[in-house]
Amino acid sequence: MDTVNPVLRETILRVVRKQIHDSDPPETKETFNRLRREGHSAQEAYRLLGCVLTAEIYDVVKEKRTFDRERYVKRLRALPQLPWD
Repeated sequence: MDTVNPVLRETILRVVRKQIHDSDPPETKETFNRLRREGHSAQEAYRLLGCVLTAEIYDVVKEKRTFDRERYVKRLRALPQLPWD
């Protein structure tokens, strides 16, 4: 996310923080906590979660379909492997 527009990056991270705060979906908070336990900094954990959210948004727009919660959760569980790796 380092080459992304800073406003877009902050928007994505704001959504991630809200997901964690609201536990909606709960897997976002679970994944954040897991990544922290595995030794990732909070900043890196947020970045990784943001990458998953960005990939899901991209797929929704590209494929013109609705949010796929199952795919989103699967990608969260695969972190730190990124969706495009």
